[in-house]
Amino acid sequence: MIFTIFDLFHVESSPKMKQLKYLLPAFGAVVFFLFSGPALSASLEERVVEHSLDNGLKLLVVERHDAPVVSAYITIGVGSVHETSETRGVAHLLEHMRFKGTRTLGTTDFAAEKPLLEEIERVGGDLNVLRLDPDRNRDRISVLETRLAELQQQHKKYVVKDAFAQIYSENGGVGFNAFTSKDLTTYLVSLPSNKLELWALVESDRMRNSVLREFYTERDVVREERRRSYDTNPRGLVYETLIANAFTMHPYRNPIIGWHSDIANLTIKKTRAFMERYYAPTNTVIALVGDVHADDAIALVERYFGDLAPGTPVPAVAAVEPVQEGEKRVVVNFDAEPRLAIAFHKPTLPHKDDYAFDLIDQILGQGRTSRLYKALVEEQKLATSVSVYGAPGSRYANLFVINAIPRHPHSPTEVETAIYRELEQLKTVPVSERDLTKARNRLVTDQLRRLRNNSGLARMLTSYQSLIGDWRYLATYEKEVGRLTAEDLMTAARTYFTKKNRTVVFLEKGES
Repeated sequence: MIFTIFDLFHVESSPKMKQLKYLLPAFGAVVFFLFSGPALSASLEERVVEHSLDNGLKLLVVERHDAPVVSAYITIGVGSVHETSETRGVAHLLEHMRFKGTRTLGTTDFAAEKPLLEEIERVGGDLNVLRLDPDRNRDRISVLETRLAELQQQHKKYVVKDAFAQIYSENGGVGFNAFTSKDLTTYLVSLPSNKLELWALVESDRMRNSVLREFYTERDVVREERRRSYDTNPRGLVYETLIANAFTMHPYRNPIIGWHSDIANLTIKKTRAFMERYYAPTNTVIALVGDVHADDAIALVERYFGDLAPGTPVPAVAAVEPVQEGEKRVVVNFDAEPRLAIAFHKPTLPHKDDYAFDLIDQILGQGRTSRLYKALVEEQKLATSVSVYGAPGSRYANLFVINAIPRHPHSPTEVETAIYRELEQLKTVPVSERDLTKARNRLVTDQLRRLRNNSGLARMLTSYQSLIGDWRYLATYEKEVGRLTAEDLMTAARTYFTKKNRTVVFLEKGES
């Protein structure tokens, strides 16, 4: 599984942290520790140390002693795909909330703070109910809004802002962040290896004792984030419209950030229940990569995380998207230059055709020598840009997406027609062995570039372990891609690049 466009519309990240620019840590071919081919599998098998705690937590350790630093990734196998109609947007909001501290961090006096938090929760919960019928409850809503504002003002004196970030920064930590996707939630930091016990203390406390302080303030922040990223951004608007229409009933159709009414109706009670149920060891994978000894790391994680309650396994999504039996077309009027997006349903990893699409992705849309770029941007000058990527998640069957921005005076229809010509060629003319080899090599090179740092490897290990239950997908990927032939790519193109299997969104310039 390869996703090659990484932007904030696909992964929601806390605005208080640096925005992450990738869709999902699910990558393609791997060159690892300067090994390739048959040596890759053996190298991974030898270097990745696995350990499972009794409470279900999975630990993966890779020793790299070239510098006294370690990257620590905690991935929880829960994302927006696991939400219900009552909790849409909660995983993303929780990503924000779990930076707010614990009973010991982020507060000046939790004993004094606790009654205020309880009163804020009660008043906020009552407000949520009254707002379901605003006309009838207008006066009561006004009274409670005033009361909530007073309580939040009183609460400020107990809040210590950015407590986690301050602790890590003072102890040499870098890259402290988090991201939420359709499938996963990940918390990450890199720090000096002699501070690893500090990390274990802080993160086990966060898993055990998170406090949802400043909830309603942060909920408003998320609503503004939604307006900025989707409602008033043409790129986000087209993407969200594409996904919501391509999927009829699978929860992938819902935005990670939630719809406006979803965010507005989230309560502390709902959010806490979701967190306590799923943000627990049985759904958690930790990767420690860097200057760490595996035996010491195992003992450390056992000591700090071993006594946590297992929690509830995240249930598999039972919904299966029905086969699309006809083209879907949507036009969005917005005060911006025209653009278009086309999505085709496809399988996800580890299906054979998913590997084929990784190569198709390279051939069609990666780099200035790709077919779509050469044809639409350089030769025909129909578009100013064109890109391809997978969306919106990796755990379940997903989409292959093509985006393009027409070059004035050309229309989206002209660009769309040119795109289909390239797809038809992929169906009827075998990719040359030279181009196939070039695509494979580019996948390998790209992965080597990403895996040179500890953080890249830690991200991939936790993601694959969580998504498919085995990080060894990394070790076998290059071999599986190497088996694919030009005929395999033609078969995949003929199977999925069909009119009835596609969803098309045009953005036309008009009033917002």
